Amino acid sequence: MNTAPTDTGLLSAGAGIAHTAIEPSILYFGTPVVLLSTENQDGSFNLAPMSSAWALGRTVVLGLGREGQTARNLGERPGLVINLPAPALWPAVERLAPLTGRNPVPATKADGCRYEPDKFIAAGLHMEPSHTVRPPRVAECPLQFEARAEPPRPEVSGECVIIEAVVRKVHADPRIVVPGTDHIDPAAWSPLIYNFRHYFGLGPQLGHSYRSQTPDPSAPE
Repeated sequence: MNTAPTDTGLLSAGAGIAHTAIEPSILYFGTPVVLLSTENQDGSFNLAPMSSAWALGRTVVLGLGREGQTARNLGERPGLVINLPAPALWPAVERLAPLTGRNPVPATKADGCRYEPDKFIAAGLHMEPSHTVRPPRVAECPLQFEARAEPPRPEVSGECVIIEAVVRKVHADPRIVVPGTDHIDPAAWSPLIYNFRHYFGLGPQLGHSYRSQTPDPSAPE
């Protein structure tokens, strides 16, 4: 028997929420967008957007598709840069979204995905030399973490891998650093957030992903 409350007056009263059981296709409930730069087998560089990342101390845990070029690169060459874009960079991130460094394109990639060997140019972004790893930093990103990845391990579904990346060096735009300290000023720094396949800063929506399954309220009628 369904005993869930149905009185929507609870919302205004603040006493509780009448929840509805749903089956969403994805669970990107609002996480920062990250651009990962890694080294390809031929010495060129791959750049990939992702939003399954979280930090624990000096380690950033990454969730990646098992068949993607980034996972392949990190399994063989562990150096990487974790670049964090600001909200204004969402169009560049979206230009990267339908691209892959794998040729041929893996069958697991979404429809519309295509091979692109030079993603920096395709996204309109620029390389900046790193200090401790071979892959370059993304010059336009206000925060950049040079890191070294531990060997990938599969997650329970078998479709993805989990990678622990130990951060070796952090670069920050001086405008987001508290003067005279090593602290990021949260009033000056705003991450780009991926919220159920729509892009947000710490404010109104800025755009949406080509894979979004929900309407874009900014689109013309």
